[in-house]
Amino acid sequence: MASITWTETALKDINAIAEFIALDSPFSASKFVNKLFATAIKLEKYPEIGKPVPELPGSTYREILLKKYRIIYRIENDDVFILSVHHSARLLSNNDTFKDLFE
Repeated sequence: MASITWTETALKDINAIAEFIALDSPFSASKFVNKLFATAIKLEKYPEIGKPVPELPGSTYREILLKKYRIIYRIENDDVFILSVHHSARLLSNNDTFKDLFE
């Protein structure tokens, strides 16, 4: 079973998403965050459940989708590092976590 590590950046992403959703509905924000963590926990048993990130062919980055969000992660040995939770309508090249990979 893999262990999951949430990076500080990914946790900040979740916080920003929750704050935005909570402007309309705090209940929906809480529900979304719970669903996000429940989706990510599947990576413990099935770390390769996600597909490769299409913008980064040949890389070790993978993603699983939840509604309009991409949970982007990397597998190292038996560890899963969740790097970012990224809105799918935004360009990945504008995400600070991955900017260097597009230069």
